[in-house]
Amino acid sequence: MNLSESLIKFLPEGNSIRKNFEAGRLINQATGMSRKDLKSVLVKLVESNRDLSRKDILAWRSALEAALDFEKPRRADLIYIYHDAILDPHIFGAIRNRILQTLQRKFKVIDQNGEENVEATLALQKKWFRKFCHLALKAEFWGTTLIQFGDLIEGKFVEIKEVPRPHVVPEFGIVIVELGDDDGLSYRKGKLSEWVIEVGDPDNLGLLNRLIPDAISKRNLKAFWDEFAEVFGMPIRIAKTSVKDKKEASKIDSMLADMGSNAWGRFAQGTDIEILESKKGDAFQVYDKRIERANSEISKAILGQTMTMDDGSSKSQAEVHLNVADDIVEADGVDLSYVINDDLIPFLIKKGFTEFKEGDKFIWDDTKELSLKEQMEIDQWLLEHFEIEEDYFKEKYNSRIIGLKKVEPASPSTGGGGDEGK
Repeated sequence: MNLSESLIKFLPEGNSIRKNFEAGRLINQATGMSRKDLKSVLVKLVESNRDLSRKDILAWRSALEAALDFEKPRRADLIYIYHDAILDPHIFGAIRNRILQTLQRKFKVIDQNGEENVEATLALQKKWFRKFCHLALKAEFWGTTLIQFGDLIEGKFVEIKEVPRPHVVPEFGIVIVELGDDDGLSYRKGKLSEWVIEVGDPDNLGLLNRLIPDAISKRNLKAFWDEFAEVFGMPIRIAKTSVKDKKEASKIDSMLADMGSNAWGRFAQGTDIEILESKKGDAFQVYDKRIERANSEISKAILGQTMTMDDGSSKSQAEVHLNVADDIVEADGVDLSYVINDDLIPFLIKKGFTEFKEGDKFIWDDTKELSLKEQMEIDQWLLEHFEIEEDYFKEKYNSRIIGLKKVEPASPSTGGGGDEGK
């Protein structure tokens, strides 16, 4: 029984989704999905339309209260606010930067004796594993992440996705089909648990929660700056007329509007128009500096420093910031290795991945790669002091070596004198 069927099986007999599934009908007629498309548990979950309206601090606090509710915690509203925040290029770029630092690291699987299990390492060098790591690393920012595995074909998973977070209630370890449901399906026991892996602490709301105030402030400031530019950055067209007829006045309005996107106005003769700009501060300094400060606060929260994304002031300061960034990447790597060793590898062994054995361990391969010049200097030193097999150089440089090059002995120098005169 696949995951989709196991999920539907646990729904009540009279549930409309179960009846539609069993009858072969579509959950949503408008989408034209076939029965085959319903295989994923993600399709069963009734996704509510994301509220793309502007989220302010009050909405965030209300969503936070709902997520922390003791009796019925629900994270849907908070997750939708996160989706709005991630539209910020700086937040998106900082998170991507941090995640890619870990995804680019080399790895290997070793056995109980510390030797590399090459077959197991190759089994993880697949697209599905990289996606698993990506989803697992996102838990640091989004909170608890429930990763669902699809069908296993020829030693690899056809798909791997995250169960929509608004439907996951990690405090109780359940998945709710509809956001208003009081009860759901347990993903920590039963058949559903056989196809999902939970990443992150159940009470962790994610790092994005700490970024929301700055994200909201920054978004609003950019909107205010745009309004300022419309008023003070573009010329205003003013028409003064004594026309009383409404039709004629309407024609003038239409002509003004059709002349461009700049602000315009029609006023009676004798009307004085005055637009005053605050002289207490430069608009650029007011808006840009606050946005810059918001970006620096966001960088500190995500990357631990600012100079890997923003301009720095000195080389020594940049080195300190890079060391902080390296420490964070190292910590992310440790956390991810725990998930792989404690959850993923046992999961793969249960699913029949014969490449893995009990006691196998995932580790990061931080072996430093030498430059060609450095390698040649080491090889030269080895040749001067040791007898080296030809196969070493064949494998190291991927070259065909026939044998040692014959070196002609140097001719002895002939000196003067000798037997002459005898």
